[in-house]
Amino acid sequence: MLSHLAHLRVRGRLERDVPLAPLTSWRVGGPADWLFEPEDADDLAHFLASVPETLPRTVLGLGSNVLIRDGGVDGVVIHFAGTLNQRRRLDDERVELGAGLAAAQAARFCAAEGLTGAEFLAGIPGTVGGALAMNAGAWGGEIWPLVEWAEAIDCRGLRHMRTPADYEIAYRSVRGCEGEFFVRAVLRLQPGDTDAARERIQALLRERAERQPLGLPSCGSVFRNPQGAHAAALIEQAGLKGLRRGGAEVSRKHANFITHDGSATAADIEWLIDEVRTRVEARFGVRLDPEVRILGRKEMQV
Repeated sequence: MLSHLAHLRVRGRLERDVPLAPLTSWRVGGPADWLFEPEDADDLAHFLASVPETLPRTVLGLGSNVLIRDGGVDGVVIHFAGTLNQRRRLDDERVELGAGLAAAQAARFCAAEGLTGAEFLAGIPGTVGGALAMNAGAWGGEIWPLVEWAEAIDCRGLRHMRTPADYEIAYRSVRGCEGEFFVRAVLRLQPGDTDAARERIQALLRERAERQPLGLPSCGSVFRNPQGAHAAALIEQAGLKGLRRGGAEVSRKHANFITHDGSATAADIEWLIDEVRTRVEARFGVRLDPEVRILGRKEMQV
């Protein structure tokens, strides 16, 4: 199945055995069997239509909400960061954003266009596509309430126009998009003052820098907040700040972050995730659900 890819003609980058650690914010993990970076949505559709539907495929944006295991990832990893990153204003209230566009860039673009309501995207360390896939949010805002429609491509390369009504959307959850990849979205925003929007973004970023350990590799928040509680508070109250495994540590600055000092493996980080869940549940009877996606093989195939 994978040998078929060696002869496939695409306009983007298609390579085998590509290290994924440099493509993730945790900077750990093994290689992709194959990595595909599409030139555009047409190139992606052509690729998906040309490979077997049974080929394992994983979409990776900025790699900020994933843990790639040390054994790497089966099949093909479709890497959006740096591609599908268009942005344009459509009319007085709407913008079109590519799925590969960094969420922070989207926030700044909307502010520069004098459109407000998307400033919170500056606090999301992933792409627009990743934000759509999990209904990402920050500071009380979430992306799907802004979405008028989105375009998705399925595993056969067929393109679909989707609206929020096509999905079950909840806190950090979008159900109904399984097997499809978002490639762009149109957001409806409010006309406003560019300077005020930019100041709002800067204020949010200052608050983020004060609260979060931005100087070390991490994935952002590791766990979803359980109903009626905050994951960080539960982890801190369980006395887990500073808990270490190898080069990985539960952050002393923000307990819902696990940082990497440069010597950690993905296995170290996954051990901490499991240990935090176990100890918090034992102490409070609350089972924390990871916000981060854990992908790949635990050990390299020989």
